[in-house]
Amino acid sequence: MMNVKKLILSGLVFLLGITGTSVFAHGVDDKTKAFLLGNEGPAFFPFLYIGAHHMLTGYDHLLFLVGVIFFLYRPKDILIYVSFFTIGHSLTLLLGVLGNLSVNAYLIDAIIAFSIVYKGFDNLGGFKKLFGFQPDTKAAVLIFGLFHGFGLATKLQDFKFGQKGLVTNLIGFNLGVEIGQFLALTFVLLLISVWRNYNSFKRFSTLTNTLLMAAGFILIGYQLTGYFVQ
Repeated sequence: MMNVKKLILSGLVFLLGITGTSVFAHGVDDKTKAFLLGNEGPAFFPFLYIGAHHMLTGYDHLLFLVGVIFFLYRPKDILIYVSFFTIGHSLTLLLGVLGNLSVNAYLIDAIIAFSIVYKGFDNLGGFKKLFGFQPDTKAAVLIFGLFHGFGLATKLQDFKFGQKGLVTNLIGFNLGVEIGQFLALTFVLLLISVWRNYNSFKRFSTLTNTLLMAAGFILIGYQLTGYFVQ
């Protein structure tokens, strides 16, 4: 039992601690950057890999999804909420790149960070306790998904690669994002599913969602600092 508890705590520390260790690394590594800058024409599978890698290292996207699924027990509900998020980020990813809609990367990432704070606050019942009402959680996930998609789009727009094969490459990237999302959520769901069998789940769920909010505030501060000093 102790080993299971240690595994669960280690997983949570990893998920919540990556904001401290990865915040400066989030984005595109040098090898990927060189490929994107030099790419011409369709490259479906490389973009598939880049999309999956970006999602698996995208701590802000993952922390938001942890908050979204934290109190979801039925597979049907998980599928519905993740689908709303997927629809939202897919739309704005494609629209942002194909329509060349420019959004300041620091500001959009600050909004993405705010989505983490929002979901942690929502999971803690903050809206009912402080304001006496509960916002539509599905609508919130869809709306924040739209912002997450613009965040993904800004990462690609920085490289200004050619129009040849652009649609194919975007489809590959977006599909890769979904694969990365699926892999990450599978790990998180297994972790949470095991944890729910212990009395500590309810006791530490408040702490976990408080840490989610704290991580979100840290990211907001980092992104706004970047915006004002750029």
